[in-house]
Amino acid sequence: MDPQGPVLVEGPVEIALDDGTVVRSDRFMVAVCTCRRSRTYPWCDTSHRPRERAASTNEDGNPR
Repeated sequence: MDPQGPVLVEGPVEIALDDGTVVRSDRFMVAVCTCRRSRTYPWCDTSHRPRERAASTNEDGNPR
């Protein structure tokens, strides 16, 4: 388990947010964000995963 990753919860799920709003998912399995980087918070959008840049190439298309 990734400590920055989501918590998987069997659905349906209701979550009360800090502002009192209650959000609901009727899915059978829900990934709840724990890192707070998700653009779809409280649902996980995998923003916790490290991003890798594509290797740069030179003019003939070969990696540098």
